[in-house]
Amino acid sequence: MASQLTYQQLSKVFDHAILKPEQTKDDVVTGCELAKKYDVKSVCVKPCDVKQAAELLAGSDVLVGTVISFPHGNSPTSAKVAESLQAVEDGAIELDVVINIGHLKSGSHDEVEQELREIITKSKAKNPKVIFKIIFENAYLTKEEIIAACKISERAGAEFVKTSTGFAKSGHTIEDLKLMRANVSDHIEVKASGGIKTLDQVIAILNTGATRCGSSSTDQILEEFKQSHA
Repeated sequence: MASQLTYQQLSKVFDHAILKPEQTKDDVVTGCELAKKYDVKSVCVKPCDVKQAAELLAGSDVLVGTVISFPHGNSPTSAKVAESLQAVEDGAIELDVVINIGHLKSGSHDEVEQELREIITKSKAKNPKVIFKIIFENAYLTKEEIIAACKISERAGAEFVKTSTGFAKSGHTIEDLKLMRANVSDHIEVKASGGIKTLDQVIAILNTGATRCGSSSTDQILEEFKQSHA
């Protein structure tokens, strides 16, 4: 049960988000220092901030992640590939790619899958260690579309499926996490994001079988854990 986690087990489920459009270079410094202090899994920064984050986190075990075609997923494939390759060049090792939401909802599943496969294949040719998380933005999807996105993402070669950007009308739900966990193979991981602000939420998320949480409230949640185990 997630309620039996140690501090390090809990801290390593967090991707600390530094993604708000108004966040500055100073905020990246502050966020990376926070990530090192709390020993989280990764930071997730805007593509323009990857190089800075990689320099700030050099020598630590906090990974550098970023987002691709964020937050709407509607860039053409060539732009998504270029953005991904630049992110890898700048030092990102985890890429959270927004699926083409409108084309998924149009039923163009083969097209969406081929796009993701091209992004993943070309990025892994540059660095085979790159990890891909595909963001669905479940707030806009039916249950059937979420299931389809799970199958598409796995076939395309992604390591994770992810609920949300955190910038839509709603974020993760426990129901959606259970649905996603049930519709990918065991080796595919599930990431929750959007509205994660409390320790109880994180425990409920982990109890669905999800293994990663994206949050900008990382420090508050981990402090809450420390206080509850004092």
